[in-house]
Amino acid sequence: MIRKFFPLDKNYLLEDAQLSLQDDLLKVLLEKVKGHYQAIHNPLGLDDNFSRQIKNFEIRNFKPLHSFYQNLAAVYRYKYGDNQLAFAWDGRDHQEIYQSDWTTTFEAWTNDFCKYELFLQAVLDLTVFLPDNRHAQLAENRMNHFILKHFEVRFHKNRGIVQMKVA
Repeated sequence: MIRKFFPLDKNYLLEDAQLSLQDDLLKVLLEKVKGHYQAIHNPLGLDDNFSRQIKNFEIRNFKPLHSFYQNLAAVYRYKYGDNQLAFAWDGRDHQEIYQSDWTTTFEAWTNDFCKYELFLQAVLDLTVFLPDNRHAQLAENRMNHFILKHFEVRFHKNRGIVQMKVA
């Protein structure tokens, strides 16, 4: 589903490339989060029930993470997306170029986010502990808070992405 997050959000090829990678990149995100969490909270690799639950979790439902992914993709289009197609001199088509660039950026951003305990907990709350977690909306809000802090943008229902002024 194509949504406009800001008035010039018209690079539909980029958005299509981002949406085609959504579940694959979210799986990568979850594996990074699980790895970072285990490295911080279980550096000795002790095998208890809690650690096993995190380590053995296989995601089947990506829906709780879709909103975060789509917001992050919109920030990328807002900050780096250009509506004009450039010449591709290396023989790749624009879909391949966009997928490669977006994958590289998404992985770099998520590596940066994984440095923060609250982000790790929010992702685990939305995936591993979702059946037990009645406050999934709070976890989603924590993840969107990282977008606000990291990129200095805010999402408004009526106006879309708005650049924040930081004093």
